[in-house]
Amino acid sequence: MKFEELVGTFGQSCAGGSSANLRVALQSGKDIHSVLIADEVTVTPGPSPDTAFTLIASPEAWDEFAKPVPAVGYQSIVAMFRMGHLRVEGDVLEFGRHLLFLEQLFASLRPVEKSLDEQDPSTTLGAGVRGPEEPVIEPVVGRYLRLDLNGRRHRIYFEEAGQGIPLVCLHTAGADGRQYRALLNDPEITARFRVVVFDLPWHGKSSPPPGFERERYQLTTDLYVDTVMAVCRALKLERPVVMGCSIGGRAVLHLALRHGDYFRAAIGLQSATHADPGADTRLRDLGVLHRPDVHGQEAAAGSVACLIAPTSPETEKWETLWHYMQGGPGIFLGDLHYYFADGDLRNGLLDGLDTKRCPLHLLTGEYDISATPALTAELARLVKATSFQVMEGLGHFPMSENPAQFRKYLLPVLDKIAAA
Repeated sequence: MKFEELVGTFGQSCAGGSSANLRVALQSGKDIHSVLIADEVTVTPGPSPDTAFTLIASPEAWDEFAKPVPAVGYQSIVAMFRMGHLRVEGDVLEFGRHLLFLEQLFASLRPVEKSLDEQDPSTTLGAGVRGPEEPVIEPVVGRYLRLDLNGRRHRIYFEEAGQGIPLVCLHTAGADGRQYRALLNDPEITARFRVVVFDLPWHGKSSPPPGFERERYQLTTDLYVDTVMAVCRALKLERPVVMGCSIGGRAVLHLALRHGDYFRAAIGLQSATHADPGADTRLRDLGVLHRPDVHGQEAAAGSVACLIAPTSPETEKWETLWHYMQGGPGIFLGDLHYYFADGDLRNGLLDGLDTKRCPLHLLTGEYDISATPALTAELARLVKATSFQVMEGLGHFPMSENPAQFRKYLLPVLDKIAAA
């Protein structure tokens, strides 16, 4: 699909629905079109004086974006922005306010291929489990754990299912344990593993500590490691496996470094020594995730939508984004402090990570442009990882965005751990 065809699709198949009139311009070479997004979407050739911002990309970049399955870095507007394939000129803050809506709008222009939902009957109940015709009670049990953590009282929510080797799962920044909903419902996994998933304090159904209203939340390496160890010990878990994604994928490295004798093995999803900040950091610099004139949680979902593979089922993709829309104010931003700054492992500490003492398995989605496959490959080389594999058709949230595809890569790893 060429640029002219892409632009023309706006007026044919896109509904409006923006909360306020928004006019943007699209530019390919010298070709410019003005797009008014309101109750209806209208396209006119040429620039307009009331344009909020202009999205500029080369004809080749627009062509790649418009493919049914685009290449990595072209899967969304924000992905192209982060990778430097697209420039934003004009009001970048206004661009930030409408991230999620723009992602949805532009994704609707792409030719639709048969979705994975149609190819596979899997649902969020677990891979291989058909949606029930009759009401079904899931085998997942949720409880609250009260404990003191660093001298402060906490009430932490956790869910579990299964029996056998404890498997502790750590969610991504700004989200919660619902990301592992399919894993908790997978009978092939829960037959051998006691899957335990908890919400970090301030996240999901876990409460912040008393006095939270007088402080700013900020996740640090020490706080993260202390929290995981406090929960594991409170639940009396013996020789558990720890698996984490994104910030959790970084945390398993710190846990293996500090407590390698305690854990049977570590599984890093989207693990890297550090995160790739992207080619253009203006959205972060403007603080769109936590400011009074921006819906922070909608912006959070918009900022991570670009990390999901374009082949992931729509149902799973949107449930993943829904978790981000529900976070507390400033929590995602506080987690990113650990992800981008405090938890950075380009400091020589990895020299002390012994993967014979604590086996480390690394799995990374090919469409992740934050903890990229290249960064994970470098990590695997540095620490002599027990195993490393790039997961095709997956992005930054493999267990949540496409559980059926993810389990194809996870099950062999769990087999190795169980056999050992």
